[in-house]
Amino acid sequence: MAKKKSKKKLIIVALIVLVCIAVIFIFFSSKGSKAIAVTVSKVSRRTITQTVSAVGKIQPETEVKISSETSGEIIFLSVKEGDTVKAGQMLIRIKPDIIESQLQQVMAAADATKQDIDARKAELNRTKADLQRIKELYQKKYASQEDYDKAVSAFEQAQSAYKASKSRYDQSMASYRQVKSSAERTIVYSPIDGVVTKLSVEKGEKVVGVAQMAGTELMTVSDLNVMNAEVEVDENDIVMIHKGDTAKVEIDAIPDMIYKGVVVEIGHSAIVNQLGTQDQVTNFQVKIRLIDKEPKLRPGMSCNVEIASETKNNVLAVPLQAVTLRDSVPKSAFNNSNQNIKVKKSDEDADKEKKKRPPSVVFVKNDGACKLVPVKTGISDDGFIEITDGLKEGEEIISGNFFAVSKELFDGAKIRIDSVKRKKK
Repeated sequence: MAKKKSKKKLIIVALIVLVCIAVIFIFFSSKGSKAIAVTVSKVSRRTITQTVSAVGKIQPETEVKISSETSGEIIFLSVKEGDTVKAGQMLIRIKPDIIESQLQQVMAAADATKQDIDARKAELNRTKADLQRIKELYQKKYASQEDYDKAVSAFEQAQSAYKASKSRYDQSMASYRQVKSSAERTIVYSPIDGVVTKLSVEKGEKVVGVAQMAGTELMTVSDLNVMNAEVEVDENDIVMIHKGDTAKVEIDAIPDMIYKGVVVEIGHSAIVNQLGTQDQVTNFQVKIRLIDKEPKLRPGMSCNVEIASETKNNVLAVPLQAVTLRDSVPKSAFNNSNQNIKVKKSDEDADKEKKKRPPSVVFVKNDGACKLVPVKTGISDDGFIEITDGLKEGEEIISGNFFAVSKELFDGAKIRIDSVKRKKK
Protein backbone atom coordinates (compact mmCIF):
# COMPACT_ATOMS: atom_id res chain seq x y z
CA MET A 1 0.00 0.00 0.00
CA ALA A 2 2.81 2.40 0.84
CA LYS A 3 4.47 1.72 -2.53
CA LYS A 4 1.24 2.48 -4.40
CA LYS A 5 0.79 5.76 -2.57
CA SER A 6 4.36 6.94 -3.30
CA LYS A 7 3.97 5.99 -6.94
CA LYS A 8 0.74 7.95 -7.11
CA LYS A 9 2.45 11.01 -5.62
CA LEU A 10 5.25 10.82 -8.18
CA ILE A 11 2.72 10.77 -11.01
CA ILE A 12 0.90 13.79 -9.58
CA VAL A 13 4.21 15.76 -9.25
CA ALA A 14 5.21 14.83 -12.79
CA LEU A 15 1.85 16.04 -14.12
CA ILE A 16 2.20 19.33 -12.24
CA VAL A 17 5.70 19.86 -13.69
CA LEU A 18 4.47 19.12 -17.21
CA VAL A 19 1.57 21.55 -16.80
CA CYS A 20 3.98 24.29 -15.59
CA ILE A 21 6.31 23.68 -18.51
CA ALA A 22 3.38 23.85 -20.93
CA VAL A 23 2.12 27.12 -19.40
CA ILE A 24 5.60 28.68 -19.61
CA PHE A 25 6.03 27.53 -23.20
CA ILE A 26 2.61 28.93 -24.21
CA PHE A 27 3.35 32.22 -22.42
CA PHE A 28 6.70 32.81 -24.11
CA SER A 29 5.43 31.55 -27.44
CA SER A 30 2.54 33.99 -27.37
CA LYS A 31 4.85 36.77 -26.21
CA GLY A 32 7.38 36.09 -28.93
CA SER A 33 4.75 35.95 -31.61
CA LYS A 34 3.00 39.15 -30.50
CA ALA A 35 2.78 41.54 -33.46
CA ILE A 36 4.20 45.05 -33.06
CA ALA A 37 1.84 47.87 -34.02
CA VAL A 38 3.42 50.11 -36.67
CA THR A 39 2.57 52.60 -39.40
CA VAL A 40 3.90 52.39 -42.94
CA SER A 41 4.65 54.77 -45.78
CA LYS A 42 5.97 54.39 -49.31
CA VAL A 43 9.37 55.35 -50.65
CA SER A 44 8.69 58.33 -52.93
CA ARG A 45 10.51 61.03 -54.85
CA ARG A 46 10.71 64.49 -53.33
CA THR A 47 12.62 67.77 -53.39
CA ILE A 48 14.82 68.05 -50.29
CA THR A 49 16.50 71.23 -49.11
CA GLN A 50 19.16 70.87 -46.44
CA THR A 51 19.36 73.85 -44.08
CA VAL A 52 21.79 75.15 -41.47
CA SER A 53 20.37 77.12 -38.54
CA ALA A 54 22.21 79.85 -36.67
CA VAL A 55 21.61 82.91 -34.49
CA GLY A 56 23.22 86.32 -34.55
CA LYS A 57 22.71 90.08 -34.81
CA ILE A 58 21.58 92.56 -37.44
CA GLN A 59 24.37 94.95 -38.44
CA PRO A 60 24.74 97.57 -41.20
CA GLU A 61 27.17 96.90 -44.03
CA THR A 62 28.75 100.37 -43.62
CA GLU A 63 29.36 101.69 -40.11
CA VAL A 64 31.79 104.58 -39.49
CA LYS A 65 33.14 105.41 -36.04
CA ILE A 66 33.96 109.12 -35.90
CA SER A 67 36.71 110.68 -33.76
CA SER A 68 38.28 114.13 -33.64
CA GLU A 69 41.85 114.77 -34.72
CA THR A 70 42.20 117.61 -32.20
CA SER A 71 41.65 117.83 -28.47
CA GLY A 72 39.41 120.36 -26.76
CA GLU A 73 35.93 121.19 -25.51
CA ILE A 74 32.83 120.53 -27.61
CA ILE A 75 31.15 123.91 -28.13
CA PHE A 76 28.64 122.83 -30.80
CA LEU A 77 26.74 119.57 -31.31
CA SER A 78 24.25 119.56 -34.17
CA VAL A 79 22.82 116.02 -33.99
CA LYS A 80 21.35 113.52 -31.59
CA GLU A 81 21.12 109.76 -31.76
CA GLY A 82 18.76 108.58 -34.49
CA ASP A 83 19.15 111.67 -36.70
CA THR A 84 19.65 111.26 -40.43
CA VAL A 85 22.75 113.03 -41.77
CA LYS A 86 24.25 113.74 -45.18
CA ALA A 87 27.88 113.41 -46.28
CA GLY A 88 29.70 116.70 -45.53
CA GLN A 89 27.18 117.86 -42.93
CA MET A 90 28.74 119.57 -39.87
CA LEU A 91 28.29 117.43 -36.78
CA ILE A 92 30.55 118.81 -34.04
CA ARG A 93 32.73 121.88 -33.45
CA ILE A 94 35.54 121.78 -30.90
CA LYS A 95 36.77 124.92 -29.14
CA PRO A 96 39.97 125.86 -31.00
CA ASP A 97 41.81 127.64 -28.17
CA ILE A 98 44.49 124.97 -27.69
CA ILE A 99 45.10 124.52 -31.38
CA GLU A 100 45.15 128.28 -31.94
CA SER A 101 47.87 128.59 -29.32
CA GLN A 102 49.90 125.94 -31.11
CA LEU A 103 49.29 127.71 -34.40
CA GLN A 104 50.68 130.99 -33.01
CA GLN A 105 53.78 129.18 -31.77
CA VAL A 106 54.59 127.62 -35.12
CA MET A 107 53.86 130.90 -36.91
CA ALA A 108 56.35 132.71 -34.65
CA ALA A 109 58.94 129.99 -35.27
CA ALA A 110 58.39 130.31 -39.02
CA ASP A 111 58.86 134.12 -38.87
CA ALA A 112 62.08 133.69 -36.86
CA THR A 113 63.56 131.24 -39.35
CA LYS A 114 62.57 133.54 -42.22
CA GLN A 115 64.48 136.44 -40.62
CA ASP A 116 67.41 134.13 -40.05
CA ILE A 117 67.38 133.32 -43.77
CA ASP A 118 67.67 137.02 -44.60
CA ALA A 119 70.62 137.39 -42.23
CA ARG A 120 72.33 134.31 -43.63
CA LYS A 121 71.76 135.50 -47.16
CA ALA A 122 73.37 138.88 -46.39
CA GLU A 123 76.37 137.10 -44.86
CA LEU A 124 76.62 134.89 -47.93
CA ASN A 125 76.63 137.88 -50.26
CA ARG A 126 79.34 139.57 -48.18
CA THR A 127 81.64 136.54 -48.14
CA LYS A 128 81.06 136.04 -51.82
CA ALA A 129 82.18 139.62 -52.55
CA ASP A 130 85.23 139.20 -50.29
CA LEU A 131 86.17 136.00 -52.05
CA GLN A 132 85.91 137.67 -55.45
CA ARG A 133 88.10 140.54 -54.36
CA ILE A 134 90.75 138.32 -52.71
CA LYS A 135 90.75 136.09 -55.75
CA GLU A 136 91.61 139.01 -58.04
CA LEU A 137 94.37 140.17 -55.67
CA TYR A 138 95.69 136.63 -55.39
CA GLN A 139 95.88 136.28 -59.17
CA LYS A 140 97.91 139.49 -59.30
CA LYS A 141 99.99 138.19 -56.41
CA TYR A 142 98.93 141.04 -54.14
CA ALA A 143 97.33 138.59 -51.68
CA SER A 144 98.82 135.51 -50.05
CA GLN A 145 97.63 131.93 -50.34
CA GLU A 146 96.51 132.08 -46.70
CA ASP A 147 94.28 135.09 -47.35
CA TYR A 148 92.72 133.36 -50.33
CA ASP A 149 92.08 130.12 -48.38
CA LYS A 150 90.41 132.08 -45.55
CA ALA A 151 88.10 133.83 -48.02
CA VAL A 152 87.09 130.51 -49.61
CA SER A 153 86.44 128.94 -46.16
CA ALA A 154 84.31 131.92 -45.03
CA PHE A 155 82.25 131.76 -48.22
CA GLU A 156 81.61 128.02 -47.88
CA GLN A 157 80.58 128.42 -44.23
CA ALA A 158 78.19 131.21 -45.11
CA GLN A 159 76.75 129.12 -47.94
CA SER A 160 76.16 126.11 -45.62
CA ALA A 161 74.56 128.31 -42.98
CA TYR A 162 72.23 129.78 -45.57
CA LYS A 163 71.11 126.34 -46.77
CA ALA A 164 70.60 125.16 -43.17
CA SER A 165 68.50 128.22 -42.46
CA LYS A 166 66.33 127.51 -45.49
CA SER A 167 65.85 123.91 -44.33
CA ARG A 168 64.78 125.09 -40.87
CA TYR A 169 62.31 127.44 -42.51
CA ASP A 170 60.85 124.61 -44.63
CA GLN A 171 60.53 122.50 -41.48
CA SER A 172 58.76 125.28 -39.56
CA MET A 173 56.40 125.85 -42.49
CA ALA A 174 55.54 122.14 -42.59
CA SER A 175 54.72 122.29 -38.87
CA TYR A 176 52.63 125.38 -39.53
CA ARG A 177 50.65 123.64 -42.28
CA GLN A 178 50.09 120.60 -40.05
CA VAL A 179 48.80 122.65 -37.13
CA LYS A 180 46.71 124.80 -39.46
CA SER A 181 45.16 121.65 -40.92
CA SER A 182 44.39 120.42 -37.39
CA ALA A 183 42.86 123.82 -36.60
CA GLU A 184 40.58 123.47 -39.59
CA ARG A 185 39.57 120.01 -38.32
CA THR A 186 38.11 121.33 -35.11
CA ILE A 187 34.91 121.04 -37.15
CA VAL A 188 33.84 117.40 -37.65
CA TYR A 189 31.82 116.55 -40.76
CA SER A 190 29.86 113.41 -41.61
CA PRO A 191 31.84 111.16 -43.98
CA ILE A 192 28.76 109.34 -45.37
CA ASP A 193 25.01 109.53 -45.76
CA GLY A 194 23.43 107.63 -42.90
CA VAL A 195 21.92 107.63 -39.44
CA VAL A 196 23.60 108.46 -36.13
CA THR A 197 23.30 105.05 -34.46
CA LYS A 198 25.49 105.90 -31.47
CA LEU A 199 26.33 109.22 -29.79
CA SER A 200 29.00 109.01 -27.09
CA VAL A 201 29.52 112.69 -26.15
CA GLU A 202 27.60 115.77 -25.03
CA LYS A 203 28.05 119.50 -25.58
CA GLY A 204 30.62 120.90 -23.15
CA GLU A 205 32.48 117.62 -22.85
CA LYS A 206 36.25 117.61 -23.41
CA VAL A 207 37.63 115.10 -25.89
CA VAL A 208 41.07 113.82 -26.85
CA GLY A 209 42.20 113.94 -30.47
CA VAL A 210 43.60 110.98 -32.36
CA ALA A 211 46.69 113.03 -33.24
CA GLN A 212 47.88 112.63 -29.65
CA MET A 213 46.73 109.13 -28.66
CA ALA A 214 43.86 106.70 -29.22
CA GLY A 215 41.37 109.54 -29.14
CA THR A 216 37.76 109.81 -28.01
CA GLU A 217 35.08 108.10 -30.09
CA LEU A 218 32.47 110.78 -30.70
CA MET A 219 29.72 108.93 -32.54
CA THR A 220 28.88 106.21 -35.05
CA VAL A 221 27.16 106.90 -38.37
CA SER A 222 25.66 103.87 -40.17
CA ASP A 223 24.17 103.35 -43.60
CA LEU A 224 20.94 101.48 -42.80
CA ASN A 225 20.04 100.98 -46.46
CA VAL A 226 22.21 97.85 -46.63
CA MET A 227 21.78 95.52 -43.66
CA ASN A 228 23.32 92.15 -42.87
CA ALA A 229 22.60 89.32 -40.49
CA GLU A 230 25.91 88.38 -38.88
CA VAL A 231 25.62 84.89 -37.39
CA GLU A 232 27.92 82.28 -35.90
CA VAL A 233 27.81 78.82 -37.49
CA ASP A 234 29.13 75.66 -35.86
CA GLU A 235 32.37 74.26 -37.28
CA ASN A 236 30.59 71.04 -38.31
CA ASP A 237 28.09 72.99 -40.45
CA ILE A 238 30.34 75.70 -41.92
CA VAL A 239 31.71 73.33 -44.60
CA MET A 240 28.21 72.99 -46.05
CA ILE A 241 27.73 76.74 -46.61
CA HIS A 242 28.81 78.58 -49.76
CA LYS A 243 28.66 82.15 -50.98
CA GLY A 244 25.39 82.76 -52.80
CA ASP A 245 23.34 80.35 -50.65
CA THR A 246 19.88 81.71 -49.91
CA ALA A 247 18.58 82.15 -46.37
CA LYS A 248 15.46 82.94 -44.39
CA VAL A 249 15.91 85.49 -41.61
CA GLU A 250 13.56 85.88 -38.65
CA ILE A 251 14.04 88.91 -36.40
CA ASP A 252 12.91 88.64 -32.78
CA ALA A 253 11.72 92.26 -32.62
CA ILE A 254 9.54 91.87 -35.74
CA PRO A 255 7.55 88.64 -35.28
CA ASP A 256 5.54 86.87 -38.00
CA MET A 257 7.88 88.20 -40.69
CA ILE A 258 10.45 86.23 -42.69
CA TYR A 259 13.07 88.14 -44.69
CA LYS A 260 15.03 86.82 -47.65
CA GLY A 261 18.81 86.91 -47.60
CA VAL A 262 21.90 85.65 -49.40
CA VAL A 263 25.30 84.60 -48.02
CA VAL A 264 27.89 87.22 -49.03
CA GLU A 265 30.80 86.44 -46.69
CA ILE A 266 32.10 83.38 -44.84
CA GLY A 267 34.68 83.89 -42.12
CA HIS A 268 37.96 81.98 -42.06
CA SER A 269 38.97 82.85 -38.50
CA ALA A 270 37.54 80.64 -35.79
CA ILE A 271 35.56 82.15 -32.91
CA VAL A 272 36.31 80.02 -29.83
CA ASN A 273 34.03 80.33 -26.80
CA GLN A 274 34.85 78.96 -23.33
CA LEU A 275 38.36 77.97 -24.40
CA GLY A 276 39.92 75.09 -22.48
CA THR A 277 36.68 73.86 -20.88
CA GLN A 278 34.41 70.93 -21.63
CA ASP A 279 31.90 73.37 -23.10
CA GLN A 280 34.39 74.78 -25.64
CA VAL A 281 32.62 75.72 -28.88
CA THR A 282 34.23 76.68 -32.18
CA ASN A 283 32.16 78.79 -34.59
CA PHE A 284 32.72 80.80 -37.75
CA GLN A 285 31.04 84.07 -38.68
CA VAL A 286 28.78 84.17 -41.72
CA LYS A 287 27.42 87.42 -43.16
CA ILE A 288 23.99 87.30 -44.85
CA ARG A 289 22.83 90.28 -46.92
CA LEU A 290 19.14 91.08 -46.41
CA ILE A 291 17.40 91.50 -49.75
CA ASP A 292 14.13 92.83 -48.34
CA LYS A 293 14.17 96.45 -47.15
CA GLU A 294 12.81 97.07 -43.66
CA PRO A 295 12.94 100.59 -42.12
CA LYS A 296 12.25 99.14 -38.67
CA LEU A 297 15.61 97.37 -38.52
CA ARG A 298 18.13 98.62 -35.98
CA PRO A 299 21.76 97.55 -35.49
CA GLY A 300 22.12 94.90 -32.81
CA MET A 301 18.69 93.28 -33.19
CA SER A 302 18.70 89.51 -32.53
CA CYS A 303 17.88 87.21 -35.43
CA ASN A 304 17.54 83.54 -36.36
CA VAL A 305 18.49 82.33 -39.82
CA GLU A 306 18.04 79.18 -41.87
CA ILE A 307 20.58 78.86 -44.67
CA ALA A 308 19.61 76.60 -47.58
CA SER A 309 22.98 74.92 -48.12
CA GLU A 310 21.90 72.34 -50.73
CA THR A 311 18.79 71.38 -52.67
CA LYS A 312 18.18 68.12 -54.54
CA ASN A 313 15.17 67.58 -56.79
CA ASN A 314 13.33 64.33 -57.54
CA VAL A 315 15.30 62.09 -55.17
CA LEU A 316 14.16 58.99 -53.28
CA ALA A 317 13.19 59.94 -49.74
CA VAL A 318 11.62 58.48 -46.63
CA PRO A 319 10.44 60.08 -43.37
CA LEU A 320 13.27 60.88 -40.98
CA GLN A 321 11.85 58.67 -38.24
CA ALA A 322 11.95 55.65 -40.58
CA VAL A 323 15.76 55.56 -40.54
CA THR A 324 17.53 54.28 -37.45
CA LEU A 325 20.89 52.82 -36.44
CA ARG A 326 21.68 49.24 -35.48
CA ASP A 327 24.95 48.14 -33.88
CA SER A 328 24.56 44.59 -35.16
CA VAL A 329 23.18 43.85 -38.61
CA PRO A 330 22.80 40.26 -39.90
CA LYS A 331 25.01 39.31 -42.85
CA SER A 332 21.89 38.22 -44.72
CA ALA A 333 20.57 41.77 -44.57
CA PHE A 334 23.63 43.02 -46.46
CA ASN A 335 23.41 40.19 -48.96
CA ASN A 336 19.73 40.85 -49.69
CA SER A 337 20.05 44.62 -49.99
CA ASN A 338 20.75 46.55 -53.16
CA GLN A 339 24.00 47.94 -51.73
CA ASN A 340 27.44 46.73 -52.65
CA ILE A 341 28.50 46.37 -49.03
CA LYS A 342 31.15 43.80 -48.21
CA VAL A 343 30.78 41.89 -44.96
CA LYS A 344 33.89 42.14 -42.83
CA LYS A 345 35.38 38.71 -42.08
CA SER A 346 38.76 39.15 -40.44
CA ASP A 347 39.16 40.11 -36.78
CA GLU A 348 41.11 43.22 -37.77
CA ASP A 349 38.36 44.32 -40.14
CA ALA A 350 35.77 43.56 -37.48
CA ASP A 351 37.58 45.82 -34.98
CA LYS A 352 37.71 48.60 -37.56
CA GLU A 353 34.02 48.17 -38.29
CA LYS A 354 33.17 48.48 -34.59
CA LYS A 355 34.94 51.83 -34.41
CA LYS A 356 32.89 53.13 -37.32
CA ARG A 357 29.44 54.62 -37.07
CA PRO A 358 26.73 51.93 -36.90
CA PRO A 359 25.00 51.41 -40.28
CA SER A 360 21.75 53.17 -41.09
CA VAL A 361 18.84 50.80 -41.61
CA VAL A 362 15.13 50.83 -42.42
CA PHE A 363 12.49 48.16 -41.97
CA VAL A 364 10.64 47.14 -45.12
CA LYS A 365 7.15 45.65 -44.89
CA ASN A 366 7.29 41.98 -45.85
CA ASP A 367 3.76 40.48 -45.65
CA GLY A 368 3.01 40.24 -41.91
CA ALA A 369 6.61 40.83 -40.87
CA CYS A 370 9.40 43.32 -41.49
CA LYS A 371 12.77 42.99 -43.16
CA LEU A 372 15.81 44.95 -42.00
CA VAL A 373 17.52 46.69 -44.92
CA PRO A 374 20.79 48.70 -44.65
CA VAL A 375 20.64 51.97 -46.57
CA LYS A 376 22.86 54.84 -47.59
CA THR A 377 21.52 58.30 -46.83
CA GLY A 378 22.12 61.77 -48.24
CA ILE A 379 20.87 65.20 -47.25
CA SER A 380 17.77 65.79 -45.12
CA ASP A 381 15.28 68.50 -44.29
CA ASP A 382 12.87 68.88 -41.38
CA GLY A 383 10.77 65.84 -42.30
CA PHE A 384 12.50 63.62 -44.89
CA ILE A 385 15.91 62.16 -45.65
CA GLU A 386 17.38 61.22 -49.01
CA ILE A 387 18.04 57.53 -49.72
CA THR A 388 20.93 57.09 -52.15
CA ASP A 389 21.09 53.28 -52.06
CA GLY A 390 19.19 50.35 -50.55
CA LEU A 391 15.55 51.05 -51.47
CA LYS A 392 13.36 51.30 -54.57
CA GLU A 393 10.54 53.71 -55.29
CA GLY A 394 7.17 52.45 -54.11
CA GLU A 395 8.47 50.06 -51.44
CA GLU A 396 6.53 50.16 -48.17
CA ILE A 397 8.69 50.89 -45.15
CA ILE A 398 7.95 51.13 -41.43
CA SER A 399 7.79 54.82 -40.52
CA GLY A 400 6.39 54.69 -36.99
CA ASN A 401 6.01 54.64 -34.16
CA PHE A 402 9.39 56.00 -33.12
CA PHE A 403 9.90 53.55 -30.24
CA ALA A 404 9.10 50.58 -32.47
CA VAL A 405 11.52 51.66 -35.20
CA SER A 406 14.36 52.62 -32.87
CA LYS A 407 14.06 49.85 -30.27
CA GLU A 408 11.49 47.09 -30.76
CA LEU A 409 11.75 46.03 -34.40
CA PHE A 410 14.25 43.46 -35.59
CA ASP A 411 14.76 41.50 -38.79
CA GLY A 412 11.76 39.18 -39.23
CA ALA A 413 9.66 40.71 -36.43
CA LYS A 414 5.90 40.32 -36.84
CA ILE A 415 4.06 43.58 -37.39
CA ARG A 416 0.52 44.84 -37.26
CA ILE A 417 -0.50 47.90 -39.26
CA ASP A 418 -2.03 50.46 -36.94
CA SER A 419 -4.97 51.81 -38.92
CA VAL A 420 -6.65 53.64 -36.02
CA LYS A 421 -7.21 57.28 -36.97
CA ARG A 422 -7.61 59.91 -34.35
CA LYS A 423 -10.71 61.98 -34.57
CA LYS A 424 -10.21 65.62 -35.25
CA LYS A 425 -11.23 67.78 -32.37
